[in-house]
Amino acid sequence: MLQLLKTNRDLRSLFIAQVVSFMGDWFTFVALAGMIKDATGSAFLVSLAYVSFSLPAFLASPIAGPVVDRYDRRNLLIVVSGAQAVAAMGLLTASSSHVWPLFVFQGTISALAAFVKPAIDAGVPNLARNPEELRKANALFGSTWGVMLALGAAIGGVFSQAFGRQAAFVADAISFVIALGLFALIKRPMQEPQHAHRKAVRVIDDMKEAGRYAKKDHVVLALLASKATFAIGAGTVSQLPVLATEVFHWGDGGTGLLLGARGLGAGLGPIVASRLVRGQVSRVLRVCGYAGLGFSIFYLAGAWAPVIYLAAFAIAIAHLGGGSQWTLSTYGLQLRTPDAIRGRVMAGDFAIVTLVMSISSLLAGVTSEAIGVRWTITIFAMAAGLASLVYIAVTKPIVARLMADEAEPVLSAH
Repeated sequence: MLQLLKTNRDLRSLFIAQVVSFMGDWFTFVALAGMIKDATGSAFLVSLAYVSFSLPAFLASPIAGPVVDRYDRRNLLIVVSGAQAVAAMGLLTASSSHVWPLFVFQGTISALAAFVKPAIDAGVPNLARNPEELRKANALFGSTWGVMLALGAAIGGVFSQAFGRQAAFVADAISFVIALGLFALIKRPMQEPQHAHRKAVRVIDDMKEAGRYAKKDHVVLALLASKATFAIGAGTVSQLPVLATEVFHWGDGGTGLLLGARGLGAGLGPIVASRLVRGQVSRVLRVCGYAGLGFSIFYLAGAWAPVIYLAAFAIAIAHLGGGSQWTLSTYGLQLRTPDAIRGRVMAGDFAIVTLVMSISSLLAGVTSEAIGVRWTITIFAMAAGLASLVYIAVTKPIVARLMADEAEPVLSAH
């Protein structure tokens, strides 16, 4: 995979931009969650902070999808990164008695991220020079999120305690500026040549077109549903800062440790999973189902661990599954959807997962206030496990048909 970065300059620039941006994001989350917890003492508001990283992206996705398909994806990334840098500086207006700017400006950053992820996911197949490069690039880009979460959250916790939360917000703004410069270095087009007369963006009609495409292809529907099974259990993730502070009695450093463990698993999962699927969509669907089941089982173990280090270990193993499921479902959509509609399909995928994650996180916050964080994680982990079992059962005939289709070229060759 490192060879890919050496030989493909455009993918290298895109990859490093993503690395830097993710690092800043997790610096911000640790500081933001810590500030809200200290100022309010509310587990629900900490969950609401997590929601501010996801729900605005859902609301912006119906606009983002058509824009990603209609306009130059590289230029779009440049403009959006600049806007995110400005919004990140707005976080500096918050204080211990005045936390609402954290939700407003982080929500703005997240809404803009609804353009970034579909643009990158839809653009990577056009920067990869062959199917093997696409497989490696998908694993590399998928693991980046987890690795940067591990490093960003762990370093962010230490950074926040050493230099203050305001410094973490400044670091986030700087990360967006650096990403902007790296996006500008990309030379090759991130989409296929556009028609001479580009249609105007029509949000409802454009997203309906993507919906009709997905409805006709049950494989695409199954891939879109995959992340949702993980997102049902995302309430567990929103409670990690509460688990660190209320159960294990650590500060920002404890939050950083648990989020870092999450990132370690999410970083390694896509690399392992990409070797298992070998470019076959049937394997993608099968691994996604069982990966979600592993996520739920190990979160149950983490919730009841006696010490924070064992909890961190269990959470890391859980996110081996979560990271695999997240990345492989994106890879499957890259293989299955044409470039002209890929941005809208990716935006729809992002919208589904961010909506379910937001609802799950809000419910987890309310539940945690009522019955405590450990039982809350238990309930949401079990819900994710049940969703995974249903997913495995429902996709079984789809997997069987795909396996038969994938075997046909081999049989005909004999």
